[in-house]
Parts: sequence; C-alpha cells; structure tokens
Amino acid sequence: MIFSIIFFSALLNSCASLRMEKKATAESGSTDWALLFDGKTSQGWKGAQIPQFPDTGWVIKDNMLIVEAAGGGGDIVTLEQFSEFELSLEFMLTPGANSGIKYFVQPGTFLGLEYQILDDEKHPDAKEGVDGNRTVASLYDLIPAENKMVHPPGGWNEARIVVKGNHIEHWLNGQKVVDFERGTQIFRALVAKSKYREIENFGLYPRGQILLQDHGDLVYFRNIKIRNFKH
Repeated sequence: MIFSIIFFSALLNSCASLRMEKKATAESGSTDWALLFDGKTSQGWKGAQIPQFPDTGWVIKDNMLIVEAAGGGGDIVTLEQFSEFELSLEFMLTPGANSGIKYFVQPGTFLGLEYQILDDEKHPDAKEGVDGNRTVASLYDLIPAENKMVHPPGGWNEARIVVKGNHIEHWLNGQKVVDFERGTQIFRALVAKSKYREIENFGLYPRGQILLQDHGDLVYFRNIKIRNFKH
C-alpha cells in the first residue's frame, strides 16, 4: 500500500516538476544546462555492461526514471563522458531502499566515485562503514555526509554533484554535505582503507560516465540535468 501512496504522490508532483525545471533554468541565468533525461525516452542512456538500455528493470513514466524492485535491469550509464560538471537530479526513496549515483565510471564497468542514495533509517548499510560514510549523500565508503537535511521515503530530495578540476562537492537539498580534493594524500589514504583499495587508480580517471545504480530496490529519479564546465 505504501508504494501506491508514494507513486500517487509522484504523479501529483510531475506537473510541478516541469514548472520547477523551467524556473531553475531561468533563475540560473544560463543556457548551458542540458537534460540527461528527457522524461519520455531512454535516449542518452544504456546498460552499464550491455550495449543497449535494459529491457526490464527500468520504467519511464510521468517524467520519472524508475528502477524497479528486484527488476534485474542492472545499472545504467550515460553514453557521454564528463570531466568537469555540475550534475543535478531529484530522487525519491521507498522504505529501506538503496541506490546511488556514480561518476567517473569507466566504459564497460560499474565502478566509480559514488553519491550514496539510501534510507538511513531502515537500510543496514547506514550502520556499516566508518563514521557513517555509507549514509545518504556520502562519498560512499570514503567520506560521510555532514550537516544534511533529508526528506524521508515518499518525499523528493535534490542531489547535486559539482566537479571542478580535482575539487568535488556533494550537495543535498541545497546544503553542501561533502567537500574534498581527489588525488591528494588524504584521498589516497581513504581509498587505501576502503573496499576499493585493490582497484588501481580508483576515482582518479580524468573523465567518465555517470551511472544510476540498480540495487534491487524501488527508487524514483527525475529532473536529471548537467552543466558541463569543460568540453
């Protein structure tokens, strides 16, 4: 029943979502925002390890990109690669759900720096890792998000990832929650203590794809757009 309520809420907000998109573009004073998801098709996306968009597991409906619970579609990635950018999207969790936004993903893989998407209250991952570095908006398994305000399952949250050179920020609902420099001694030490320690050059590639994770849980995405700082 709760999933029905959540989906109904999403339907009610879909029109408002379009208005917000137009308003955000106008307020930015910029024309360099580009939609990564047009709200109607899978254009610009494919499976992370297959040459086409998954036939199952992902649904496009009412301007939302939805990963289904136990749908088996696998992760999806952008066709395009990015190096310096600002990524903005909205996500809505269902109770106990887990997903993520990865960036600097290398073609043919599903590995990259990850903006964690998680129901911290009900998913056990929130209590694993070190100092909460697997909670929502954290740099997964590396740096915990701080000073965050999260809307619970059934409400929309805005995620932003800003990359300028090696400086990276995670934002959640208008609040900066992670701030770091990749490639530094501190960053390398964090990687060396993480689950990624055996992966050569983890997080250090100059460019890569953006990935949305299928973790087997129902999660909604919308208003996915990017501003490219370096072409």
